[in-house]
Amino acid sequence: MTRDSRIAINNLPHLKHFRRTLRKNLTPAEAKLWNYLKGSKIDGRKFRRQHSVGVYILDFYCTSERLGVELDGEVHYNDWAREYDYERTLFLNSFDIKIIRFENRLVFEEIEFVIHQISSCFGWREDAGS
Repeated sequence: MTRDSRIAINNLPHLKHFRRTLRKNLTPAEAKLWNYLKGSKIDGRKFRRQHSVGVYILDFYCTSERLGVELDGEVHYNDWAREYDYERTLFLNSFDIKIIRFENRLVFEEIEFVIHQISSCFGWREDAGS
């Protein structure tokens, strides 16, 4: 897969309004985590909110690390949602994007753990031999 084909699937124009709406209406957990991610506060890494890859919109995405961060609320706790999340992760992995997931409650109860887990994924591509 060439770099050009990867670019063609990022932030597709027909999802622009939806992405903008999601950014304006963050969940409480997303808003809290965004306060830690914005402004390149974690090891100088820039994160984007509501970045799309194909038809999927990631809660947070670090381009330089090819790292997606997803927050899961109660809507993710059923068989259909688990299958959807699994298929979504497989799709994103096929574009060399690592996805890490956290339950919303962890953002409120253990934010330091969440931040540590995110930063521990920096460099994952080198570790994987990419």
